[in-house]
Amino acid sequence: MAEKYKDKNLILKLVLWIIDRLERTVFLGFRFTFPRKFLSPMGFSGMLTFSTFVVLGITGAVLMLFYQPGIEGAFDSVRLIEEEIPLGFAIRNIHYHASNAMVFLAVLHLYYQYFSGRYKIRNEIIWVTGLILGVVTVLEAFSGYDLIFNDRAELAISIGVGLTVFSPIIGPQLAAFIWGSGFSDFLLRLYALHVFTIPLVMAVLMFFHFPRFLVFDIPLLTATTGIIMLTGGIFPVDLGVKFDPNVPPGLTVPEWYLTGLYAFIRTGFDKFVTGGLLPALLILFFLAVPFIDTGRKFSWKDRPFFTALGLGSIAQILVATVWGFYINPDPTLPTVERLLIDPVPLFSIMLIGLLISFAITYGFLKARVVFGSKKRTFTKPVPISLSGRWTATIIAALLGTQVLLNVLAIQALNNGLLNLALFEVGAVFLVFAAVFHVYRAAKPELPKTKPQELPKPTPVATKTPPPAPTPVIARAVERDSTSE
Repeated sequence: MAEKYKDKNLILKLVLWIIDRLERTVFLGFRFTFPRKFLSPMGFSGMLTFSTFVVLGITGAVLMLFYQPGIEGAFDSVRLIEEEIPLGFAIRNIHYHASNAMVFLAVLHLYYQYFSGRYKIRNEIIWVTGLILGVVTVLEAFSGYDLIFNDRAELAISIGVGLTVFSPIIGPQLAAFIWGSGFSDFLLRLYALHVFTIPLVMAVLMFFHFPRFLVFDIPLLTATTGIIMLTGGIFPVDLGVKFDPNVPPGLTVPEWYLTGLYAFIRTGFDKFVTGGLLPALLILFFLAVPFIDTGRKFSWKDRPFFTALGLGSIAQILVATVWGFYINPDPTLPTVERLLIDPVPLFSIMLIGLLISFAITYGFLKARVVFGSKKRTFTKPVPISLSGRWTATIIAALLGTQVLLNVLAIQALNNGLLNLALFEVGAVFLVFAAVFHVYRAAKPELPKTKPQELPKPTPVATKTPPPAPTPVIARAVERDSTSE
């Protein structure tokens, strides 16, 4: 053990010491790998989803110190965080955009695993827990942005209450259990769900969902955090209008990951059917896929039927999500009529989109199998490698840029330009990711040395042995003739 710590600096010795002790815990039952070269970002979508969960936990813990759950204090406490608390604006924006990023990355991770056939090879438990984890992630995001208690939050709460009330058999009892009997109960229960119950469920699901080998790419982690900060600087989250129970709320729409559900509810049909059963059909389809597609083919090119279904589901989601943002622009109409969505064009376009995407995808892949070349060629990607001189030059330029961005961020913060400061800090993270990636892509040059001429060997005098005498064999006939 002493040899292991030999010739190591103090920090590295501490890290190695901790790892040695963690090997006896459950934590290192997983294998953590840090790749030394750039791999496909899609393969890290699950890891990036988990990293945003960590960012949300850190920023959410800070926000909890100042948030007051209640009708009177919820909106005002959020405004206090954004306007009075030091760095409160940045923390709230990072938390908000990380929430959106986690939902997006979870959906991206789902479809990447689906099209690559990762639910096979005995990964059914990982797939099912991951799908449940995705649904819970949306619920966590939903409960979070309701806590500000503005007009958008009131709309989201109304959607949630409506879906539970119209549930068959136990709808009213279920609504009373989840939502309570008033706005005060709503906020308190949403707060408890958001900061404790749902994160606890997510942690348990992650324990079963994580594979044995976890791969963390530091540049991608840093770049994702930087993009979240950049987005917060460019599109800062708005406080909105404080909800007043005595004033009718204005026209608004929920977050993008709920607009599809909102479009179904606005068609005027039964809320439980449109808002509950239709999304449940999509979830049940994904749950059943590992138990239906049991073949040995993994690539999306070799599974035309399931690839076509996957692309068809994406088309459905896109149509419903975009349509959910639509509000009739005629201000003379009543609010109910402006929000009403004609179900005929909505469901017709969704059905047509499903049929077209399925037919084109399935037909193309089937034709590719029939008429394509049977011989498969695999081209190995050539990694980009940099020489030592180019590596040093680029890293020096990036470090100089990083120092400049740090100075500009401090100046922007001192001048009250919070958006610009958050944007520049995000750029600092991106530059750090670039430095790390350039460093690992470096190809050090070997020193050029002239080959040394080896001295010629001195010949050693050796005596040549005399040739062996050739044996003479007399023929028996000749011997007999001579004797005569």
